[in-house]
Amino acid sequence: MHNNTAISELIEAGKWISQRGWVPATGGNFSARTNTGFVVTASGFDKGQLGSHTFIELDHIGNRSASAAKPSAETELHLCMYKLIPAANYVLHTHSIAATVLSRVIKGHCLDLHGYEMQKSLTGITSHLDTLSIPIFDNDQDIDRLSLLVSDHHLHTPIEHSVLIRGHGLYVVGRTIGEVRRQLEGLEFLLACEIERLKLVGLES
Repeated sequence: MHNNTAISELIEAGKWISQRGWVPATGGNFSARTNTGFVVTASGFDKGQLGSHTFIELDHIGNRSASAAKPSAETELHLCMYKLIPAANYVLHTHSIAATVLSRVIKGHCLDLHGYEMQKSLTGITSHLDTLSIPIFDNDQDIDRLSLLVSDHHLHTPIEHSVLIRGHGLYVVGRTIGEVRRQLEGLEFLLACEIERLKLVGLES
């Protein structure tokens, strides 16, 4: 895929994601794998108003081309996801209320969801009776250290669709722009449902 095509797709995805309130302020970052490496959103831009100047181009090993824009601190985590999941061609990172709050409420290192029909919006899940497990990692300003934790987890439990960063947000991967958008929307719905479920459980107890 050419860089310009990937950038256009991510610009449109950014508008769609911003309209849903999943990337407040300048939060979130998006990337795509291309013929020459990767493109990733630069730091400090409203994701609902992206343009060609708000992206940084990287080669296959992550070195960036000349650009005045500042790379996102989380670029290394994007590259880590591509290395771990060779089929992934897109990574969308959001800061929704549901993802941010739920990742703090769950005390363990995994969010298990089951019983939701919307789980089938994720590739490979064919029944609401399946368990969807989303790994949760503690937030860390040292992205290299965080990436190492993600890599270590993947060795024994392969990451398929997404990860949560505690108090931070959601990372979703996909093979196509359509798949990654579908999976992001499905996951955001599921996280919002789980928050509402926990509220009701709390009222009942």
